[in-house]
Order: sequence, then C-alpha cells, then structure tokens
Amino acid sequence: MNEHASLVLPAAEHRERLAAARRFQEERGLDALLVDQTEALFYFTGFDLSEILYRCCVIPRDGEIFVVVRQTDVGAFEENSCADRSFGYLDWADPIAALAARLGERGLGRARIGVDFSSYCMTLRRFAQLRALLPEATFVDTGDFFTELRVRKSPAEIALIRKAAAVADAGYVAARAALGPGRSQREGIAAASAAYVMAGADTGRVGFVTSGRGWNFFHKPIGEGPLATGDVVHFEFAPRVKGYCARMMRPVIIGAASAKQEEVAARLIAIQDRQIAAMTAGAIARDVDAICREAILAEGLRDTYPNATAYALGHVPWASPRTSDHSRHLTPESRWPLEPGMVFHVIVSSQGIAFSETVLITDGPPESLGRSERRLAIGTNAARAAAA
Repeated sequence: MNEHASLVLPAAEHRERLAAARRFQEERGLDALLVDQTEALFYFTGFDLSEILYRCCVIPRDGEIFVVVRQTDVGAFEENSCADRSFGYLDWADPIAALAARLGERGLGRARIGVDFSSYCMTLRRFAQLRALLPEATFVDTGDFFTELRVRKSPAEIALIRKAAAVADAGYVAARAALGPGRSQREGIAAASAAYVMAGADTGRVGFVTSGRGWNFFHKPIGEGPLATGDVVHFEFAPRVKGYCARMMRPVIIGAASAKQEEVAARLIAIQDRQIAAMTAGAIARDVDAICREAILAEGLRDTYPNATAYALGHVPWASPRTSDHSRHLTPESRWPLEPGMVFHVIVSSQGIAFSETVLITDGPPESLGRSERRLAIGTNAARAAAA
C-alpha cells in the first residue's frame, strides 16, 4: 500500500479496509477484486475520479494493489490514492483491453475475480468484452459486499460529516436572511452558496431549492420570479466536506406564516422528535420507521407514504450518479438493527413543509449533528435591511 499518498482519511483506516477486502477474498476463494464503482473506488483507494474514461482498481489477494486509468490521471492517482501502482493508457486506447492486459501480466488471466455486478461503471458491453478477452478467468458477483462495508462510519468519517453539518447551518442562516417579499429563490441560493464556500465546503453547490404544496416536492426545478408574502421556499441543504455530506431540510416562509402552516410544522416536528429519540443502537429499523410513518398517516397529514423516512449519509463522490450514500433506508421492510456509527438523513414532510436532520447513532442517545432549530423561519429581507 502506498503510505506516502495524500489521503482524506488516515492511512491506517485504508489498511483496515484492504484487510477486510482480502478476508472476503479468502472466504469466497477469490484471487482478486475489481473495484470500479466510484463510491467503492474512494473507499479502498482514498481517491475518486469521474468516468470520462473507464478506470478501476484491482486488489489481488496477494501482491500490489494497482489501478488502470487514463494516462492523464496517473499522477493524480499516485499522489492521492493508496494504490501501489498506476497503469495509464492513452485516451484513444481501449480501457477494457488495457485492464485485461494488466490482469494477464499480473498472473490473473485464469483467476477467480470478484466483480460488483450492480456497479453502474461495469456496463453489459464492458463486462462482455472483459470476459471475451479473458476467457479462462471466472468472474464472481460480490453481492452487497461493497455496500455493506460503508454502513458504519469511522470516527474520521463522522468528523467530516459533522463539519458538513456545520456548513449546512451556515448556509441556512445566510439563505433565510436573503429572502423576503420581492426577492427570488436565486438570491437565497446565492447567499447560501457563498456561506458554504466560506465555511469550508468543497463547492458552493447548495442542494435542492424548491417550493410545493404536498409532500413530494423535493426535487423540482428552481422557482423563478419574485416571492410574495405566504410563499414557502424549501431548502434541502446538502454540503460536502472532502466528499462527506450532511443534509438538512428547512422551510422559509416569505413575510409571515399562516396559522395552518404553524400547526402543520408543529405536528411534523413533534413526530420527528419521537422518531429521532427512538434511533438508539439495537432498535430495529422498521420499528423506528413506523413511529413517523404511522403517526403521519393516522393524523391525516398525508394520504400515502411511499417513501423512506430516512436514508444513510456518508461519502458522496462528486462524479457519482447518486446524490447520497443510500447504503441503508428506513422503510417498513427494514429488519436490521441500528448500530453505532450509522448516520442518517431523517425526513418528514407534509403540505409544502419539510424538516430533516443528520442523525448519528451512538452508544448512547442519538445525536443530531446540525445546530439549526427546526421551526418555520420567516424570510423578511433581513439582508437588505442590514445593508440599508
């Protein structure tokens, strides 16, 4: 393992991860693991890269870890990953042929090789080509191995998620001060984005900013035009710090909240308080899910509840098609126990209002990593008034 690389996490943590990979190979009789999905690539090497062209890491059961990557990115991998070797190919070369050649050179042309059959990087065409180039190799599905490894976060990972939660808090303060009658959603986004950068986020990308009336309004496009009194702007703050993400949903009411909005918000917060309090180590996930789901339906806040009430957070590569960790979900079918080190985005929504928290499972009470109060915030042009 390259001990001189500049890594996001301690080198000792990567040694433990590689040891887990080799134990898995021993148990399954595998000679090597092929790691190409972006989340797994970071998990094992400490570095992630977009799929402009195919790239992957090979972890033999014995011997050096190596990556196959376009020549342009060899330097980046050698400086920022724990892989021992980087094999580069020209941009006009065939990357799967380059991978097959390296496997053959390393004595793995007839090996049993573990491959994540659910990887969005290992397309059907690539897999068919690899099998054709290495007809004597056996390719074995690794199942959920790569996902299961990410379920519990290490102390170093939790520290980065905690920093991201603080960035979300800063973005929320800035956004609500920038909004008010006559302003626009874009002004709130711009304020939050600047706060992100100054607070230490990787980028100024805020997250989803929308408005809505029901419960399923989260992923709508940005609204255009001036805001009027009574409008609701919904922020899903999702900053990343060294790739690690925290999330927080907050509604900002323009001008003043109605009595109905205040009532709905209070009921949602009370339900979510009960759910978060139940997120203790050993609790069964579907029982925790039911606390929120059943109360929302029983109180008539929603007619249906087809979505999860929480999902896992962790490292989210900027080039991944996924926007969150999603290694675990809280649903009626989730039969696994909560464990210390799990981190969740816990969500509740109804009638255009949503609240969420980043929650860490500990050996004691659960911990909300953000510090922003859950309440209906009022956008009143505070930023403009302060500047006047």
